[in-house]
Amino acid sequence: MSIHLKCLTSIVLVVVMLGASGMANDARAQAEPQSYLFNTGQTIQPVFEGWAHNPDGSFKMHFGYLNRNYVDPIHVPIGEANRMSLGGDDQGQPTHFYARVNRRVFSVTVPADFGDRELIWQVTVGDETYRAVGWLQPEWEIATNRFRRFFGTPEEQAANQAPTLEVEAASRSAVSDTLTMTARVTDDGLPPPRDRSFRRPPTLPTFEEDPDGPTLPINVPQIQPENRSQPTRTRVDGVNVTWSLWRGPIGVSLASQGEPENGGATVTARFSTPGEYVFRVQASDGPATTSQDVVVAVR
Repeated sequence: MSIHLKCLTSIVLVVVMLGASGMANDARAQAEPQSYLFNTGQTIQPVFEGWAHNPDGSFKMHFGYLNRNYVDPIHVPIGEANRMSLGGDDQGQPTHFYARVNRRVFSVTVPADFGDRELIWQVTVGDETYRAVGWLQPEWEIATNRFRRFFGTPEEQAANQAPTLEVEAASRSAVSDTLTMTARVTDDGLPPPRDRSFRRPPTLPTFEEDPDGPTLPINVPQIQPENRSQPTRTRVDGVNVTWSLWRGPIGVSLASQGEPENGGATVTARFSTPGEYVFRVQASDGPATTSQDVVVAVR
């Protein structure tokens, strides 16, 4: 074999090896789970979000969570798979987890002598367990006046009273029925409504394919945000009213019915699974919030 032919053969082998190495690297890059966005089948990460002082000397510890799904909610009953480390498994945490990030979802009150102990919220989905560990670290204190500049003058803030909330709903329903629930709200008008005219409308992302962009591999999961289950929100006489499924099986849809009128906002619930459901209704004027739970048995 001539010297030129030997050199040519060596060059070809090097190119083939580099190409194979590049293909392997591409395959490994595509296989990294953190590069994918999944609609379903993922886990929950509880999150400790800080603590605050209570007037009686006790402390309030706040928790939220990340449901790693982009679409599907997850139901985890109270017990070994959804429990707190102190005071019993059930400390008011949700069993229904909406998709993605949900902040300051609930709080747990601990005594004034809590000291350097830890409060742990543990959630297991499948065979994966994740924990949120909370303790009274000074840097994690939540200042109660953090957003007061948005809620009127100091005099208005001192005079403000929490909204009153009454919820009208039947305690029983059936899978084939539509349940109607109405929240009636009154408020003292404080703080005065904020001027929202300066806000620019949000720029919504587009999921349309760019004709000049690269072709996506067919094995990459696609996000379907239009199918995402979320709490239902409306505004009644300057008060934000939120309806959310707090506990209960997967398989309920909430929808607002018309515009609020006469201090009332109505939603309907449709069920696909029997069981006991707990809906949490919250009325907030900004600095003050009133909550009420509605329990419905669905046969």
